[in-house]
Amino acid sequence: MNNKTILIVGGSGLVGSAAIRRFSSLLGWTVLSCSRKKPSIEVDFEHISIDLEDKDSISAVIPKLSAVTHILYAALFEMPELVAGWRSEQQIQTNLRMLENLFGLLLKHNMDLEQVILLQGGKAYGGHVGEANVPSKESSPRVEHANFYWLQEDYLRSLGSTRNWGLTIFRPQIIFGDALNAAMNLVPAIGVYAALLKEQGRPLDYPGGPPVVLEAVDADLLADAFAWAVTNTEAMDETFNLTNGDVFVWRNIWPVIAESLGMAIGEDHRCLFAETLPMRSNEWQAIVTKYDLVAPAMMAFVGQGFQYADALLGTDLAQNTTPKLLSTVKIRQAGFSQCMDTEEMFRKWFKLFQQRKLLPSI
Repeated sequence: MNNKTILIVGGSGLVGSAAIRRFSSLLGWTVLSCSRKKPSIEVDFEHISIDLEDKDSISAVIPKLSAVTHILYAALFEMPELVAGWRSEQQIQTNLRMLENLFGLLLKHNMDLEQVILLQGGKAYGGHVGEANVPSKESSPRVEHANFYWLQEDYLRSLGSTRNWGLTIFRPQIIFGDALNAAMNLVPAIGVYAALLKEQGRPLDYPGGPPVVLEAVDADLLADAFAWAVTNTEAMDETFNLTNGDVFVWRNIWPVIAESLGMAIGEDHRCLFAETLPMRSNEWQAIVTKYDLVAPAMMAFVGQGFQYADALLGTDLAQNTTPKLLSTVKIRQAGFSQCMDTEEMFRKWFKLFQQRKLLPSI
């Protein structure tokens, strides 16, 4: 294939970092990453520092983006109160403005763009504000609710009507990966909780609420889907749900997590992470020192993951726990058939965090 250049917007995030690794492994691809901070990834890519809320910041680097052929837009602004922020007008308008700032300037100077991949998510189906269809399908009518997905999508489609580039949208479920200080990555959050218990000589208590059937997607699997989408015409101008391909219940997966972390299973002990764990930051720092870890301070490690954990583990009983399951028939029929055993996914990420000395080893 002819050489291509992909711009990964939000490269330091959970999705962006996985995409950088994947595309840097493909022959014929030049990888550009943009975000405020450079991702800590030891592969071949060029990082461009951009503040998407600042047009001057974008204008200064536009010449470097003139030959971009593909864009993966995975940048995300979240409010300090994570779950409540999903309905915030400030959050919605900020995410729209970030995308408009970039594309409004870039498309004045770029004539080579072929495809844009836009990251949405399962919240498109409104399960966080009410009851979603089970399973939720891409062909379903839009669920009208306050969100930035529709605003970003409609903006890009209006641009695409007068330009020769396509739009592919992905809606993954709960994403797990190796990004630190992320808004929505549960691996560091659960890892800190487990490390604190383990250091006390305690087993891994189950902190969550009632059982709810969930779906996950491995960040590397999602990156594989992006790579498929840019090389298959079946993906152009389509929207795809994506999950690992199976389902899980936290209580049933808890023994796998415990085994991965070298711990026995404890009892049910409801624990609101966001309320109780930050006040134990000194204990976490002592663990980092004792085991010579390279992990940062607790909140720089976890980001907003404690809030996210409380919502998804069902610990925060005020959260909506109606079923949120996505159909992935469409992307399978289009030709992407990869899948991931969710139990193996948890083993993979906790092992990687231990190998990188971000969590204590077994």
